[in-house]
Amino acid sequence: MRIKVWGILIGLMVVFQADAVLGLENGDEDRKREERDPFNTRDQRKQRAWVDSVFQNNTFEERLGQLFMVAAYSNKDEKHKSEIAKLIKEQNLGGLIFFQGGPVRQAHLTNYYQSISKTPLFIAMDAEWGISMRLDSMLTFPKAMTLGALPREELIYDMSKEMARQFKELGMHINFAPVVDVNSNPNNPVIGYRAFGEEKRLVTKKSLAYMKGLQDHGVIANAKHFPGHGDTESDSHYSLPVIKHSETRIKDIDLYPYRELIDNDLMSVMVAHLHIPSMDSEKNKATTLSKYVVTDLLKNQMNFSGLVFTDALNMKGVANYYKPGEVDLLALLAGNDILLYSQDVPKAKSMIIQAIAEGRISQEEVDDRIRKVLKAKYWAGVHETKPIDTSNLVQKLNSPYTELLVENLYAQSITVTSNKNNFLPIKHLDLQETASLTIGGDGTEFQNKLSKYNKFSHFEIKKGADAATLAAIEQKLAPFNTIVVGIMGVTNSPSRGFGINPSDINFIKKLSKEKTVITVLFGNSYAAKFTNEFPHNILAFENNEFTQRLVPEIIYGARDANGLLPVSVSENLRTGSGGYMKGLGRLSYSLPESQGLDSEKLAEIDLIMEKSIAKKAFPGGVVLVAKNGQVVFEKAYGYHDFQKSRKVTSETVYDLASITKVLATTQAVMFLASRDLIDMNRPISQYLPELKNTNKGNLILKDILTHEAGLVAFIPHYAKTVEAGSWKTEYYRERQEPGFSIPVSNDMYGMDAMKDSIWHWTVKSDLRKKDPGRAKYGYVYSDLTMYLMQELVERITNQSLDEFVSQNFYEPLGIHTMTFNPTQKIPINGIAPTEDDITFRKRLVQGYVHDQGAAMYGGVAGHAGLFGKANDLAVMMQLMLNGGKYGDVELLDDKTIKEFTKRQSSQSRRGWGWDKPEPEKGKGGSAGVLASKSTFGHTGFTGTCVWADPEHDLIYIFLSNRVHPNANNNILLKDGIRTEIHDIIYRAMKKS
Repeated sequence: MRIKVWGILIGLMVVFQADAVLGLENGDEDRKREERDPFNTRDQRKQRAWVDSVFQNNTFEERLGQLFMVAAYSNKDEKHKSEIAKLIKEQNLGGLIFFQGGPVRQAHLTNYYQSISKTPLFIAMDAEWGISMRLDSMLTFPKAMTLGALPREELIYDMSKEMARQFKELGMHINFAPVVDVNSNPNNPVIGYRAFGEEKRLVTKKSLAYMKGLQDHGVIANAKHFPGHGDTESDSHYSLPVIKHSETRIKDIDLYPYRELIDNDLMSVMVAHLHIPSMDSEKNKATTLSKYVVTDLLKNQMNFSGLVFTDALNMKGVANYYKPGEVDLLALLAGNDILLYSQDVPKAKSMIIQAIAEGRISQEEVDDRIRKVLKAKYWAGVHETKPIDTSNLVQKLNSPYTELLVENLYAQSITVTSNKNNFLPIKHLDLQETASLTIGGDGTEFQNKLSKYNKFSHFEIKKGADAATLAAIEQKLAPFNTIVVGIMGVTNSPSRGFGINPSDINFIKKLSKEKTVITVLFGNSYAAKFTNEFPHNILAFENNEFTQRLVPEIIYGARDANGLLPVSVSENLRTGSGGYMKGLGRLSYSLPESQGLDSEKLAEIDLIMEKSIAKKAFPGGVVLVAKNGQVVFEKAYGYHDFQKSRKVTSETVYDLASITKVLATTQAVMFLASRDLIDMNRPISQYLPELKNTNKGNLILKDILTHEAGLVAFIPHYAKTVEAGSWKTEYYRERQEPGFSIPVSNDMYGMDAMKDSIWHWTVKSDLRKKDPGRAKYGYVYSDLTMYLMQELVERITNQSLDEFVSQNFYEPLGIHTMTFNPTQKIPINGIAPTEDDITFRKRLVQGYVHDQGAAMYGGVAGHAGLFGKANDLAVMMQLMLNGGKYGDVELLDDKTIKEFTKRQSSQSRRGWGWDKPEPEKGKGGSAGVLASKSTFGHTGFTGTCVWADPEHDLIYIFLSNRVHPNANNNILLKDGIRTEIHDIIYRAMKKS
């Protein structure tokens, strides 16, 4: 008997000890949870004091309001505003989730709602890809699937950091993002592109960076949709999706990201409206309402101590089965902390109070959740809420940095999924006859950017075009060997084939059999299953102005490609397809901030141009700035003429005047020098023997190019061909006829022997007299320099100057609008007119060279005649800064370039052919005062200039037609407009 009693006592002791141990373990667990509470602030004493103060300052019913957040809109009427205000005042709401509207309107409403709230409100937004998801006028960040293609996560962190800044500007505290669903089902109708990808580790890395960027900068992140919405085929907005996976599988795949985020202090989770029988078998029971899912799994098993939000309680996944108020109570009983998008707050409150009275939940447990909400509010700074400053709000939200970040995100995500024979990036531009075809949408930006890199003809057709249309477009594409096809109009609907029409795919396949076709899919990555067999395929993920501008840069090697496919779309295209493709270093295009320049400072150029146009210094113009191989500023101003007949665009072609000297003739001379075909120390007669017995025979090439050979400044050759204000008939005719085929202007043709006559007059011209006591000629800038050098180039190359530079420079570089006699290649309305010439040609000059001597030369002269747009000049000058290399070609050597562009004279600032800043400090000459002394370039009489600075890898281009309608207009020069703009660029660089 004693033995039995002793045994019972021992058993009781074991039980008591076990209970004690369990109590200790529970206490430890509570302490651990407190220690891991993500809402702990540095000064927990002040935090507790604020929480206690708010808590005690409200009745229990008022405190209950903290558990509710309702939907608010800034695009609705006063009735909506009044309804929300009533709820805030009467129910002491915990917060608002803003939906559609505008940033300024939302800011005003937020200020108002906060001002009438007894307890400061949580302000939240479901902004997965930024506030533009809900508000107009905002830049849009990429969707999650696009971000999933990024090779590194740093940019995602930067993105969510910037989102946090925008949230703070708008007085918001919670972003219901990131989506951490592992999208394992390509047919998922609700997640899809909203997920980072299909692989749990990839999703975790991307979502962790997203979370940290928000939370490190004061905004609460929200991981959704717990426990995982990635393998559904219905949308919980409209029904209750059923997930049939085992709990083991869900924990392994879908919960993996949550575990990692929770370990890194995730602050909030949103529970999805899903039915998962393996977790809760009760019929039609959504996970939102399941105590096992919310409390046992999320809070207890996974040790989550942050805020638990329901998904919107108006969604059909729960609203189909429960009434407003009732669904709120069930969600609270399941363990949710905040009831989102409640449809009836008063009724829900009443039912919660009744449930407490019935013992279904304790008031202590409800109070604990209220305290948690208040603690989170303190962490988010709600206790220090100040009115939002709405001045320049849109500009502050859309900063240049924001735009640059968006651009970089898209640029890094673009994925080259196939590249047969490494055709991309495109090389050998002079071998490509290129066209673009856009299918199913507007590809204007895409087409415009393609034309920056090569000569393109552009075509477009609608989705699913009929056979006749396809046959017609096939015939139009026949002359081209390379076709870039942009597939637009892609949707996010898997059930409708993502908007891809099979007949379009079949047409592309047909084109691919005979031509090199590059396909670009502007849309959902899952749609790539339709293009996976194409040999040169690029996935842009989304269709917007950024992707349309960036893809051509990938195609032509202006940027590297880095994207990696984040999902598997076919047997050929698996997760991880794509990867690094090195670019070729051609010019790319971005914002000033990408290269350390200040957009705000550069905006001063706008003011100068607008003021100058108003002052009639010129009717219009273009300014371009490139830094480190990237065009960071390119703007067009004004019109072709003062009658405002046509707006200037960045594509407007201008008469470059004396820029011809450096970007045609001097380029050709450098070409010859770099190949030892000429020696700059030799007399010109060595290459032009007929000059031996003339006063030009002993002129040294380097002296000619520094304007120190004694040549007179200018010979008005045209004066010999006119008399009494009229043409001499032996020189000109109004229409082309035998012996008169040189186009001097429209309806004006010079005699075929004109060039020989001008050359004869040039050779026979006198030299200047040397200054007394000097053995060397002084410096006088002379157009005759380039008459001589043109003749030298044409004699050695056995080609006309225009043919030589086109074949050896312009065509290999893809700049087909840089040309002599542009009317032969370019529509006349794309060329800015120059002078209304009442002295010589008796007509408006448009598309023909302004310089009279160059016109008499048939439009091709060494000193004038070249036309081009700003981008053409930028390419040529970047070639110079690159040491003669550009893209896949090497045209000059660096040694030659440095020799020609350095100062070559003690008498002037000149290089060989090139102009330079004045050597004295504080003087710029034709360049800006702030330009480095290594800068080289040239100006043009028509109102143009081009400058390159090797020290700063900087290019500045100014184009105008200041001689229209009268060449006597000298406001441009008198006001120093070109040099002032040049100095602004340098001041914009000095911000850092």
